[in-house]
Amino acid sequence: MASSGAYDKTVVNTVQRYGKERASYDYKTIHQIIDSTPVLHVSFNPAATTSDPFPAILPMIGCTGSFASPSADPAAGPLDLYIHGYVSSRLMKSPSTHPSGTPVAVAATLLDGLVLALTPNHHSCNFRSAIAFGYAVLVTEEKEKLYAMQLITDNMLPTRWANSRIPPTKAEMTSTSVLRVSISHASAKVRAGGPGEDRADLKDEELRKRVWTGVVPAWIQWGEPIPAEGNRVNEMPEYVEGWRNGENRDGRVGAYEAAMEK
Repeated sequence: MASSGAYDKTVVNTVQRYGKERASYDYKTIHQIIDSTPVLHVSFNPAATTSDPFPAILPMIGCTGSFASPSADPAAGPLDLYIHGYVSSRLMKSPSTHPSGTPVAVAATLLDGLVLALTPNHHSCNFRSAIAFGYAVLVTEEKEKLYAMQLITDNMLPTRWANSRIPPTKAEMTSTSVLRVSISHASAKVRAGGPGEDRADLKDEELRKRVWTGVVPAWIQWGEPIPAEGNRVNEMPEYVEGWRNGENRDGRVGAYEAAMEK
């Protein structure tokens, strides 16, 4: 269930620590964090297929979207979450005991900086994180599967789908599985700004003169592309170079803005 403009708060997704200052449940924030995270971590319970008592967690690639309404505004309502992987992976083959699909939790985290305080106990990180809870089902309809594969590809690198050999072969379609996660509830948590200090430490001038405090900004840096051994394209395509430069610039600006936020 979701309320107007945001996912509903439940006992599962309600942020407890710094909930008022850092928590967010609105669609736009949650969807943007998920779509901006290169690698998602998907957790599920494999107990149905094994005696292993431990939960499973897999790094996977995915993003949000709507097959029924591809142009849907990410801020206007809930979206599905598409993730893909190899057909024989444990999650793809996991039978569901729930009528809505396999229960999963998907985590997305972006690091914006290392926050250094006067005392180790107040050290922290600037970050943006989101966790979505939902039910995963295997996408079997070919049109939706192709939609999801293009969505995920272009979310990684815009227009890459059209600038590669398409459509995928029958063998490629067979060896790749796509899961659609219907998000039940989700939440985001964002931390920005400098360190928080104890009042007593702030009054200790010797300590403040001895210990450097502040923020070391961090962002994903996309390096100079390295051509493959079999590459026959002499000039770097603009859609790759323009995206790379834009992402590096925006990442740097965002990290410094987060560091200076009051």
